Amino acid sequence: MHSNDRLGGGMGSDGDVDALAQVVADAEGVSDAARAVQIREVRVLAAAGVLAEKQAAGASEKVKAREMALRGIAAELAGVFVATDRTLQRRIDEARDLVDNFPLTMAAWEVGRIVRGHVRVIQEIGCIVPVADRAEFERVAIEKCEGETPNRVRDALRMIAERIHPRTFTERHEEAAAGRCVRVQAGPDGMSDLIATLPTVIADGIVDRLTRQAREIINARAQADAPGTPDTRADANGALPDADTTIRDGSSFIDDARTIDQVRADVFSDLLLAGTPALDPTGTGDGNGTLGAIRAHVQVAVSALTLMGQDEGPADLAGRAPIDAATARELAGNATSWDRLLTHPVIGTVLECDAYRPTAAMVRLLRARDRHCRFPGCRQPAIRCEIDHTIAASDGGATHVRNLANLCKRHHDVKHHTRWRVRQLPGGRLIWTSPTGRVYREDAPPPLVAFTVATTITDPPDPGRPPF
Repeated sequence: MHSNDRLGGGMGSDGDVDALAQVVADAEGVSDAARAVQIREVRVLAAAGVLAEKQAAGASEKVKAREMALRGIAAELAGVFVATDRTLQRRIDEARDLVDNFPLTMAAWEVGRIVRGHVRVIQEIGCIVPVADRAEFERVAIEKCEGETPNRVRDALRMIAERIHPRTFTERHEEAAAGRCVRVQAGPDGMSDLIATLPTVIADGIVDRLTRQAREIINARAQADAPGTPDTRADANGALPDADTTIRDGSSFIDDARTIDQVRADVFSDLLLAGTPALDPTGTGDGNGTLGAIRAHVQVAVSALTLMGQDEGPADLAGRAPIDAATARELAGNATSWDRLLTHPVIGTVLECDAYRPTAAMVRLLRARDRHCRFPGCRQPAIRCEIDHTIAASDGGATHVRNLANLCKRHHDVKHHTRWRVRQLPGGRLIWTSPTGRVYREDAPPPLVAFTVATTITDPPDPGRPPF
């Protein structure tokens, strides 16, 4: 057999090998170029952080002055990077931390010993190591990273950090627990992730209890569906109680084919929306406090046709995402109050809001019109924003919807404490000007639920008939 007979085995021709070698060489060049661009971006963002600190130098309230300067710079760069200013501020802080506190990692990255993924892992885990011991951690971590993928070295680096750290894990956990929080991350198709950052033992306990409760529900469902199973609630004569007799005939579980994950999620939702906290400082020895009576508050815009069941179009959860028609109808059925909105038939801008008390109506109208914070790129729901006078009341600005807009606390501060400027045009349109002169137009967001013009008309219009 000749040496080139191996070509029949699928190894490829010499020409294929040469082409592959060229692709590999091009990939190396692309990798080097990408690394250079990534490093340059980090240094540019770190320089932005240094500039914010320089602008705040000498201020009487240095901490607040630096924060305001950083917010202003982040908002400026957000337009360049096409991202939110919060994202840019976080990236600026991360870049500044990397350049200032991980010099050996930056140097190893620049010469190609490690890649961006390694840098993220080193920075993420190395932040728990005190500055005095960080150089030793970096040296060992970089050696561990060479030749390995980032996900493979994560656990090893975590153990290295634990061995180097001079403080006990217990002490550090107590400090970390102070940062516990809950946040929502919007997803597609009307769904979201509710993320809770909790001590591990609490998180595992929650999941365990939800799992055991879900299994009890599934077991009860199976027992109710089993033929010939006696009802344990019957008395000595075989009679069932008068109330709640639906479980025996299976009607409580009709069409209930939920998986354990679905049941667990439903139980979780029920407990959070309707449960009472174990520790209630408003409670008394004679009864429950007020915490258990507090119910969730959301703002939903839904068309009248959807409410009447004539349309299955989505409703709009203000500042968040669309929700399905069935959920919107259920929420409307349980609502204690309604606001009827009159919108512009073409552009959809909210024009009026039915109410009796003008001040409250003005707030509701602005929430309905704005739906979220009106700073460029911000999506904080209007129900968690502050009403801002575009022209300050101290400067003669009127308390009127033409001079008011919803701004979240963060961007309310940016407007008043940085060189960002805004003016309001008719229809709630805001024109923002950044410190460097960039202009951003913020139109009042049109409702996501709106009427559409029918393509055909079966009956001639009646001049005496109202349009709706």
